[in-house]
Amino acid sequence: MKPLAATCLIDASIYIFQYYFSLPPNWTARNGYSTEAVYGFATFLLKLKEQYGPKRLGLCFDESLGQGFREDIYPDYKASRALPDDSLAYQLDACREIAELMGIPCFGSTRYEADDLIGSLMQLAKRSKQPVAILSRDKDLGQLIRREQDYLWDFAKDLKSYAPDIEEKWGVPPEAMADYLALVGDSIDDIPGVPGIGAKTAAALLQAYGSVKGIYANLEALQDMKLRGAKGLGSKLEEHLEQVAMAKTLATIVCDIPLVDSINDLDWRTADIDALEAFCAEQGFSRLASRVNKVFGENV
Repeated sequence: MKPLAATCLIDASIYIFQYYFSLPPNWTARNGYSTEAVYGFATFLLKLKEQYGPKRLGLCFDESLGQGFREDIYPDYKASRALPDDSLAYQLDACREIAELMGIPCFGSTRYEADDLIGSLMQLAKRSKQPVAILSRDKDLGQLIRREQDYLWDFAKDLKSYAPDIEEKWGVPPEAMADYLALVGDSIDDIPGVPGIGAKTAAALLQAYGSVKGIYANLEALQDMKLRGAKGLGSKLEEHLEQVAMAKTLATIVCDIPLVDSINDLDWRTADIDALEAFCAEQGFSRLASRVNKVFGENV
């Protein structure tokens, strides 16, 4: 197998929740907690190593729900999301533990989201011409795909989205995604949008003026655009000026968090085989140990 040339930055929560809600509770840890998400997440990481073997990667966890800097700006941010119950919280911690035992560099923060950690690691990775693959289905991360070699990777579908693919899907280039979300809002994250401005209108405005700043510099000209409700767009936007500015801040990924000193800090390190086998047994899926040995044994 030829190792994947790209540096892989992984949105851990996407995969953990996928397995938590899709797999039956067939595995139980010795402490009584179900571990289906841990099992599914472990098999995902093993598959990544087995089939692609990336040399460098970063696994980023969401640990800031309810206490991040965005909640300081807008208390209703992600307010509709429930905090993890004890069972899910246990599995989230166990997923990070098994990843670290596999030798994967892991990152989390109580102030910043996984998207911000990915964005900050990407700035370091972009010092090299090597591609960066962001493993996630989260549209918000599309704003990071600026270079022609970088891509979003829906791992389950093996679907790679480059900058032109993102623009084709949303009607705006990656660099305008935060502006787009500031206008239409994001119901998943409880970010408010401007009433009456939907996806098509937002895309048309950004195609014409490039950014929220450009739109606000041309409010009087909006009435002449061939858009439904064009005559009222200027007044709507003017009325919601502060909200749009706030929404753009919420939607913009932070890319300057100091996380590592060198790109070498993202190297996939040697796995602790003995500890992995013991952890698999503790989590109720000791049969996975044979696959662990197959995938990581060559590193011992």
